[in-house]
Amino acid sequence: PLQGEILASKQTLHKEIASPFVTEGYACLQALLLGSHLGLSPVTIEGDARTIIKKSQWGIRDKSMIGAIIWDIQQLKRSFHSIQFKDIPRSTNTLAHSVATNCLKNGRESYLIGNVSMVVDDGLLGRRKRESD
Repeated sequence: PLQGEILASKQTLHKEIASPFVTEGYACLQALLLGSHLGLSPVTIEGDARTIIKKSQWGIRDKSMIGAIIWDIQQLKRSFHSIQFKDIPRSTNTLAHSVATNCLKNGRESYLIGNVSMVVDDGLLGRRKRESD
């Protein structure tokens, strides 16, 4: 795959999550599960939640409120030949936020290989056009 190419997207609804911080942890875990399911390696996980990215890189037991999620991430990392976690600015992570917003708005989960829904693409393209004007 080309650098920056979208290989797959997954929208998952979770109920009764304690905080946005925990949501970001679940998103990272879901990305790893998707990569593992698709047999991808190497894998780069990008996210704008710096704490989640840092805790996922470390190999030590985390005792915070998301410790169990981080533990699952650290265990799942072993299934990849090569894995990298990158902290990226929120401004460059607009596609992920558009996908999440679309999922919440529609109230349904989806799983797409090789693309994201056209609704998300159109919304993102419209936003980029407005930002460049």
